[in-house]
Amino acid sequence: MQDLCDDVLYALGTGRRDGDAVLLLARTAAFPARSAATWLLADDLTEAATARRHTRRTLKGWNVDEDTAAATELIVSELVTNALRYGSPPLRLRLRLIKDRALTCEVHDASTTSPHLRHARTADEGGRGLFIVAQLAERWGTRYTASGKTIWTEQNLGS
Repeated sequence: MQDLCDDVLYALGTGRRDGDAVLLLARTAAFPARSAATWLLADDLTEAATARRHTRRTLKGWNVDEDTAAATELIVSELVTNALRYGSPPLRLRLRLIKDRALTCEVHDASTTSPHLRHARTADEGGRGLFIVAQLAERWGTRYTASGKTIWTEQNLGS
């Protein structure tokens, strides 16, 4: 870590010294491959059902409890459906199990269109997807990248 810090400071040179600088370095461990699953999805509305099947099979293999698995299937269904309707291909679904304490779901598409949480009226036939997701997940959000956006959720797992 010290060598890395020295390399960065050396690369910055001795030009500007306007004030203090902070350099934060962190060592992380590799994410275990058995705790992550990723699928590319076709640009077809039937892919929501395919994504649910992938999710169900993966969560069963990870021994995730039935209530959490059912909630995750619904989250996946809503996020994939939204990506198919309003996003742009390519579409990718990723699930990650983090130290048996949290479960994340990410749906990526190539569009930068922001999703909107709506409160649908009783007579509305749609517009409840993100509201449902927000109710089922502990946290959720949008992360923008050079290749589009990722809508992510996180659920805490019971111990």
